[in-house]
Amino acid sequence: MTTKIRTLIADDEEGPREQLRAALARLAPELDIVAASVNGCDAWDDCLEYEPQLCFLDIRMPGLSGLEVAQRLAQLAEPPQVVFVTAYGDHALSAFDAGAVDYVMKPVEDGRLEQCLQRLRQRQALHAVQDADGGTGDGLAAAAAMPAATLELLRQLLPVQRPAMRPIQASQGREIQLIAPDDILFFQSDSRYTRVVHRDGEAWIRTALKELLGDLDPGVFWQVHRSVLVNSRFIASATRVDENTMQLSLKGSAEKLPVSRQFQGLFKGQ
Repeated sequence: MTTKIRTLIADDEEGPREQLRAALARLAPELDIVAASVNGCDAWDDCLEYEPQLCFLDIRMPGLSGLEVAQRLAQLAEPPQVVFVTAYGDHALSAFDAGAVDYVMKPVEDGRLEQCLQRLRQRQALHAVQDADGGTGDGLAAAAAMPAATLELLRQLLPVQRPAMRPIQASQGREIQLIAPDDILFFQSDSRYTRVVHRDGEAWIRTALKELLGDLDPGVFWQVHRSVLVNSRFIASATRVDENTMQLSLKGSAEKLPVSRQFQGLFKGQ
């Protein structure tokens, strides 16, 4: 029995999202839609939870754009294949045709979507030949990271300048404490609150970790676990505890932070 391919779709508009879901059900029964995310922040969080092998990402979404989600996915230990979905003639989209990323225009037409699916199947077939010993042959399953040229194209398409990071506002009784991002060591979330550990102590906010991502510079704040976002300027060392476990030591803190398997590639040594 062929294993179904874990697939995520993300679009902030319900109509196009459901149209794509229905089209994929008709044209690619080998796909298992594990998540239908309603914005970029949810898409990224759902990717960490469900570890899809294939993602259909709307380019323009609130919070994180599809391009920003794709750039983050490319840094994971096992990045999925990515297909962009767009209602606009975004410049340079044709450059994806020859890369590890494809795109379809909205409203999605069966003919163009089938063409995209065939490309993905062919790409996976090539991978299965190259990795015959470990390949599963599971249709659209992907195991290859985006090439460097594709990553560079993503960077060019992203905004040149991100707005300055705003202070984090935490309630302390009747007082609102403003915490400068440069003073924050790390964020750690549970199911309801996010803990903000900074130079002078800690505070709790009701903002989910995934909702903070769009306001923070990804070059400074690195996600190292689904529940942990760390200021890279405070990282002292990364220690491999065993084959599957890694933890971080921080300057100015005795706490050890976990690094999930998905993010261990951030710490390879030079």
